[in-house]
Amino acid sequence: MYPFLSARRMTSFFFEDTSLNFRCKNLTRKWLKLVAESEIRRLGDINIIFCSDNYILDINQRYLGHDYFTDIITFDYCEGDKLNGDLFISVDSVRENSIEYGTEFENELNRVIVHGILHLIGYDDHCDDDIALMRKKEDYYLSLRELL
Repeated sequence: MYPFLSARRMTSFFFEDTSLNFRCKNLTRKWLKLVAESEIRRLGDINIIFCSDNYILDINQRYLGHDYFTDIITFDYCEGDKLNGDLFISVDSVRENSIEYGTEFENELNRVIVHGILHLIGYDDHCDDDIALMRKKEDYYLSLRELL
């Protein structure tokens, strides 16, 4: 895990090669706990690492053997129903996606965060049906965040 396994279960935030000012830490923790519980899971150690395109490209090349940019890489360390993992999120790609899709940056960032959590829960996005289900879940959990 990144950078250590803590005794206390928590969601932690890290910033690598980016100047993102992320002020919604407590709200995000509360929201991700709600997402996990809604999917009959427990939130364990979640590390959200905000980074640049170049940083995530290096992770993608080094650990996955992929030579392309992406908005998120999820490393799954789940144990039973306890969600543990590292979410590497490219702030650059999220910003580009928000422009491309005509959404607010914060909304797109939250979509990518919950996308990573949904991967930890076991959802996939390799075929059209899986992609549609993933998008439906993202939309649902984004709407719940607005209620918090």
